[in-house]
Formats: sequence, structure tokens, C-alpha cells
Amino acid sequence: MLRTTLLAASLIVTSLLVQGPHGDPPLPALLADTGGGSQLITAVAPAPGSTTGRLTWWGRWAGRWHAAGSAPARFGANGLADGATRIQGTDTTPAGLYALPYAFGIAHAPAGTAYRYRRVTPDSWWCQDNASESYNRWVEPLPADCAPGEAEHLTTYEKQYAHALVIAFNYEHPVRGRGAGIFLHVNGKGATAGCVSVPEEAMRALLRWANPRRSPHIAIGTESGDLAVTRY
Repeated sequence: MLRTTLLAASLIVTSLLVQGPHGDPPLPALLADTGGGSQLITAVAPAPGSTTGRLTWWGRWAGRWHAAGSAPARFGANGLADGATRIQGTDTTPAGLYALPYAFGIAHAPAGTAYRYRRVTPDSWWCQDNASESYNRWVEPLPADCAPGEAEHLTTYEKQYAHALVIAFNYEHPVRGRGAGIFLHVNGKGATAGCVSVPEEAMRALLRWANPRRSPHIAIGTESGDLAVTRY
């Protein structure tokens, strides 16, 4: 009886995620853009100053978006900011629509991971030095023009970077001072410095689900207002 009740509850929750509480269209159908693929992750906070919210991953088939999973999410310690005007070092998560170029981790990739998965080594750094040619890039080893104090030594974050996906914020054509090193990764102790984080099991499930041939993107925003996720 308990198993039947739990299954029924799960089906109700999934139905609400797909159609909305009043039979509304699924959230991706309301976005201005979904990146052109058939997979999408939405990371939605209640308000710009929120440090927690909900992450849902969606697949599109038969002409409709369907929720594949969902988990509680954490955002920057100072909430969200518009990605187009965000300032580096503000501990804000950039709102916007972004590609997910590749995955990485200190731990081995979960079985079934289709993404290119880069293992972290003791020489792995993410350069955030605005003066460096390697700004907002993975580097091995740390180049001379990237100050150690302006870079993340990836092995330092053993829990958070057990598994992660690179969020292509300020990535293709980096603007100095906009921000660097924004990832979707495993939860740490609390709010992030600008990344999006989820429980480890959710991160592992995401890596098993994500298929680069389906061009997954992530849309980050708020439920409504100037940073509403539906703007992106």
C-alpha cells in the first residue's frame, strides 16, 4: 500500500512539472528560447535575492516538453543577476540561457555518461584572472600569467567538483570583469559563489540523462520579474 501511495504521489508531482498546477503549458514552452535542442535544464529561484530554488530537467518528444527529473537547487550567496551585466566577484548566479560544453569531475563519470568528461588532476585549475590570456578557461598547469589567487585549484573542491557541468556563461567570447568559472555542480555547505548546485545524486542523474547530441542548455532565472526565466 505504501509503495502504491508513493508511486501515485510521484506521478502527481511529475504531472504538475509537465503541465503546471492548472494544466498550464510546461515551463520550457513558455521560454523565449530553449537553445534549439531537445533537452533543457531550468534553474528557477523565487526572487532575485533567493539562494535556493528548483532545478528541473526536460526532454522534448512528440512535439512536447516532458519533465525527466527535478531537485532542489542552490544559487549564489547574493542571489541572481542578469548575465549580460553581471560583475565578477559579486557572488551572484548569472540569469540567462547557456550551453553546456562539457562535464568534469574529481570522481569517475557515472556509468552511462554520454558527455565528454574531463577528469580533474592535481594540475587542474580554472583561471579567473582578468589579465590572463586563459581567462575563464581550464588550464593545466597554471600558466605564468594567471595568478594563483585569481584561479580555482579544482582539486580543492573535492565535494563540489566530484561531478560538474561547465555552464557557458561568458565563455565563447569572454568579457573581462563579467565573471568566470560558473558550473552546475554538487552541493557544498550552503549557497554558492555564483554557480548552481544540486545534491550529488541529482548531479549523477543529470550526467546519465544529458545527451550532447540533443544540445542540452540551461536556463537560469526567477519565477517572475526582470530576471524571469521565461525571458531567456
